[in-house]
Amino acid sequence: MFRVKYSIMLERKNVKIPEKLVKVGNIFRDNGFESYLVGGAVRDMLMGQECHDYDIATNATPQQVMSIFKKVIPTGIAHGTVTIHVMGLELETTTFRTESDYSDGRHPDNVEFAATIEEDLSRRDFTMNAIAADLCTGLIADPFNGRDDIKNKIIRTVGNPLERFDEDGLRPVRAIRFTSQLSFAIEKETLRAISNPKVLERTRGISVERFRDEFCKIMKTEKPSVGLKILESTGILDLFIPEFKPCRNCLQKDERGFHEFDVADHIIYACDGAPRDNLIVRLAAFYHDMGKPQAKTTELVNGKPHIHFHGHDSLSEKICIKSMTSLKFSNEEIKKVSHLVRHHMFFYESSWSDAAVRRFVIRTGLENLDDMIFMRLADIHGMHNTPALEGSPSWNNLVELKDRIASLSQAKNAFSLKDLKVNGNDLMNSGIPKGKLIGQILAELFETVTDSPEMNDREKLLTLAKNIYANKYRMI
Repeated sequence: MFRVKYSIMLERKNVKIPEKLVKVGNIFRDNGFESYLVGGAVRDMLMGQECHDYDIATNATPQQVMSIFKKVIPTGIAHGTVTIHVMGLELETTTFRTESDYSDGRHPDNVEFAATIEEDLSRRDFTMNAIAADLCTGLIADPFNGRDDIKNKIIRTVGNPLERFDEDGLRPVRAIRFTSQLSFAIEKETLRAISNPKVLERTRGISVERFRDEFCKIMKTEKPSVGLKILESTGILDLFIPEFKPCRNCLQKDERGFHEFDVADHIIYACDGAPRDNLIVRLAAFYHDMGKPQAKTTELVNGKPHIHFHGHDSLSEKICIKSMTSLKFSNEEIKKVSHLVRHHMFFYESSWSDAAVRRFVIRTGLENLDDMIFMRLADIHGMHNTPALEGSPSWNNLVELKDRIASLSQAKNAFSLKDLKVNGNDLMNSGIPKGKLIGQILAELFETVTDSPEMNDREKLLTLAKNIYANKYRMI
């Protein structure tokens, strides 16, 4: 169904421009100027996809645009860009231009206004993004055969890939991101250029924030493994997340059959197994086993090697924090992801006592339960690049754990200190002196309640607290 629509859209020589944009185009035309929809919006329209962000190119100068429209923000006027606010739209509008010399690998040293839309399109990154549509008529301008590349699902630079990538070190990462997002293949010369040492050096110079944002877009695609593998094979991943490299060829398969892949591929496939709309879990899947190369040991059992990674969860947590900090993720994101990494090694069994279930919740946090289960399912997916099917033993095992936690929660079991029926003020009012001793006794009360929920009663806890103080702390 989708492919039929996709093919028909590509045969058209124009696209249907939204009514509001046609009105904007008419305003330009009535004032003697050309205006075109450019970039990703045109590409998405040609593919039959919805788009919400619109970029406009025009032969009007920024000053002329500001004289035509009532509300215009000079967002990048040095490069010919302003933002028009009209009819509820925010339209980034740039004068036709050419660019030259990119000494910082991002911004052009020289920007000159151009006479035609074709000249303007010549400065763009990929042929699929170098297509314009007249705002008034929808007529397509496609000087670099971008429609053919879209039809053939190919990502190709406009002109020489080495030159395009030298202009902006982010472009190679964007090419890989588009591959993952659109399920397109990178044209062979374009792909070869990404691994060129000079291009890699240019990419190394981009800000970590720019890489991080593209990396997260890759992680949000249907199969992040596509982009991750190309990031690794081209050498880009090593520039920004060098902690991943030791995972390649770190074998973990033995006779027990837990794993089919090395650590690197296991991680990559685990990312595919995490929910697409949950970036925190996908990032946790990416980092969850990075400590394995450091933790790896081998022992002979009946003459056969058994591979172990004792303590890799703690090592992976440290690597996760270090890497995410270097990529300038927020403190909250680092905290959430590293917590999942630290606690991903749980293996629930029906034989767990209620106290063991409560301790699991206390350790991981009730608010993190869904993410912990998603992380476990992602880990299972990564073992053989196969999801845990609904109704399978692994699936039912996790459902049982979730049901037991729900039951204990409904029974108002204490999962944190705030769930205790007493607090620090209650202990002080009962005669226990103020200070760190209060916290120590509350911790002991909580341990008692974890093992015996029936003890979570105000009078019982106050009596116990007094006994603990009298018999353990009063003489200190």
